[in-house]
Amino acid sequence: MKARQDAGEAINLLDVREDHERADYNIGGVHIPLGKIQALQTDDIDDWKDKEVIIYCRSGNRSGIAAMFLEQSGFTNVVNLTGGMLAWREKFEKK
Repeated sequence: MKARQDAGEAINLLDVREDHERADYNIGGVHIPLGKIQALQTDDIDDWKDKEVIIYCRSGNRSGIAAMFLEQSGFTNVVNLTGGMLAWREKFEKK
């Protein structure tokens, strides 16, 4: 995903972390915390139902849950960002 992002590709990113986590570290994307996904409050992304949606959280657990909810709601191409922001920061932040 990083290579696609660096190449300027438009990617449908969904951040399901809590507000304070997003404030601490943010790679962009639409922000809808997991609780809202579980309550099916997805109006902001409903036009993504037939597009690839890459979901991320802190470690990949909540985004996996969000992916299941979105798939049950009719989203057809949902991808969980493996390892979440912990893995992202480990791999891409300069030490």
